Amino acid sequence: MSITLIGLGIKEGDLTRSAERALEKADLIIARTDSCESYKNLQGYTVRTLDGVFLKSRNFDTLNKNLAGEVLSAGKNANVCYCVEGAVSEDEACKIILKKYKNAVVCEGVSRISHVKNLARLQSLTVSAVSSYNVRGLKSCRAAIVFDIDDGYAASETKIVLTNLFGEETECSFVRGDKVKKIKIYELDRQKIYGLDCAVAVEEGEFLKKERYDFDDLVHMVGLLRAPGGCPWDRAQTNASIKGNVIEEAYELADAIERDDDDGILEETGDILLQAAFHSLLKEEQGAFNATDATTANVKKLIFRHSHIFGGDRAASESEALGVWDKNKLKEKHMTTFGESVCAVPKNFPACMRAQKVGKRAAKSGMDFLSPVSASEKLWEEVKEMVAAIRAEDKPAVFDEAGDVLFAAVNVCRLAGVDCEEALRAATDKFVNRFVECEKLIIADGKDIADMDELERDYYWVKAKNALKKN
Repeated sequence: MSITLIGLGIKEGDLTRSAERALEKADLIIARTDSCESYKNLQGYTVRTLDGVFLKSRNFDTLNKNLAGEVLSAGKNANVCYCVEGAVSEDEACKIILKKYKNAVVCEGVSRISHVKNLARLQSLTVSAVSSYNVRGLKSCRAAIVFDIDDGYAASETKIVLTNLFGEETECSFVRGDKVKKIKIYELDRQKIYGLDCAVAVEEGEFLKKERYDFDDLVHMVGLLRAPGGCPWDRAQTNASIKGNVIEEAYELADAIERDDDDGILEETGDILLQAAFHSLLKEEQGAFNATDATTANVKKLIFRHSHIFGGDRAASESEALGVWDKNKLKEKHMTTFGESVCAVPKNFPACMRAQKVGKRAAKSGMDFLSPVSASEKLWEEVKEMVAAIRAEDKPAVFDEAGDVLFAAVNVCRLAGVDCEEALRAATDKFVNRFVECEKLIIADGKDIADMDELERDYYWVKAKNALKKN
């Protein structure tokens, strides 16, 4: 018993002599579908089609597994020829069959991809091609061909993906059989007729005129700016010279998020990506690593640390998931002591953020206060020591005790479930708003805040506080 895979080509007359000889010897001829022009190559033969498998398959992957299953099952008891439109190498079910049935014979046919590429006059040597059934799997590429656009839904799905990759105003070629017409991507789901012989071909334009850019394009742009004849400022930069920009851009993104400003978040996210592209390109120039190395390491890190998703660990809650993450992080960084984990907190973090993170990591060793209340007792103790240092006019001691007070306050907040950075930022904003309102009230009464005594300032402060509460 045997299996021969036959590519029927694009149209009638594309069948090869080797395919004809195989068909003549076959006990059973199976065709993927009779809804294609190349099915005419099987005229005169008794053919079983698998169009019914399409109806009982939930998705593209299931469809191809079911198609392959039908052929493999039939091949156990007969000499089977399985015929597909286009080329065997383009058919996903055939790939499954070839993997499972090592002795399968292939009679290749005219490629649908080459047919569409030639009609569309694509210039790119490298083309990514997928069936519309699997178009969501299409990634960023120089040129793309999507075939099997057999209905309006497939056209709509294809339009969404190609719009994201190339831009909706980009011109593409809509191919039906041997006919081709130029349309914009947004018009793809507005055609009158669709069928298995319908496909679309598109390729990106000149770099500076593209509608859509991805991260690789961003790295390429930085490369252009740093190339001979590029921008003098960009060419002069080093990792060290622009390290502050990363922090600045991160704060600007956080600010846009706090303002719930989608346009701002869009812009600042792009600026963060620019920093990543810049630093990775600088390291590529130094021979250390490139952007792909950085993204590869990041994805692998996510896979490793999410072992409750991709491995054997289990996590039913947010806290359990964080526990798995922390465990894997220690393992990944080869940390065997809690002290190593504490020392790994970056020293250039904002002081409040660093204190909270250090306290959180140290607490995992068991060294922590029992509750926010017990931490508060330590805070009062530190305050008393600071007051004593102030009264003694001991400046070094004041400095030391002030740090202890702040660190103790951070521990109270941490144990109370408060983000210290957020709390302090909110308190500062509240003070700013009250101060501004207080000064407005004073000016409205024809007075100068700098000339007031403490009691009078307190009066206006309370007045401002109550005014803001009402608003």
